[in-house]
Amino acid sequence: MKKRILLLSLLGILIMAYSAQAQQVPVIKYDGLQKLRNQPHDTLYVVNFWATWCRPCVKELPYFEAASQRYKNQPVKVLLVSMDAVEDLDTRVKPFIKKRNMQATVLLLDEVDGNSWIDKIEPKWSGAIPATMVFNNKRGVYEFREAEMTEQELTSLIEKYK
Repeated sequence: MKKRILLLSLLGILIMAYSAQAQQVPVIKYDGLQKLRNQPHDTLYVVNFWATWCRPCVKELPYFEAASQRYKNQPVKVLLVSMDAVEDLDTRVKPFIKKRNMQATVLLLDEVDGNSWIDKIEPKWSGAIPATMVFNNKRGVYEFREAEMTEQELTSLIEKYK
């Protein structure tokens, strides 16, 4: 019994220590996004393309953060895909996330040649950010918006498809 209590205490300490660390930001290539896009799952994915240097992106990020928390116990997953340069990951992106205490999943897309993958995401996408893609492959749901959204617009979009 004492060993179990000790083990649970140790586990609690490890969880708190992990939570105190800065959020991990995996660096992915376009293929990583494409694999997710092609899997037959019944989760509504809300994928927002943004960057720390994009004022409209930064303005709408709290809405995506709130949606991530609001729908965390439902089959809805918010992914924030940073378009910042990979060289800025440690000096700009991670401090940005830490300062704002962001909890949503953040990925950094390491692709310098947008012409090679933007049309594959959405043929009508000019490449401007912010841009948001919502999809659920199992139900054939897909919508893409190339514009800044209000919190109400984002909530309505999620509610429409969840």
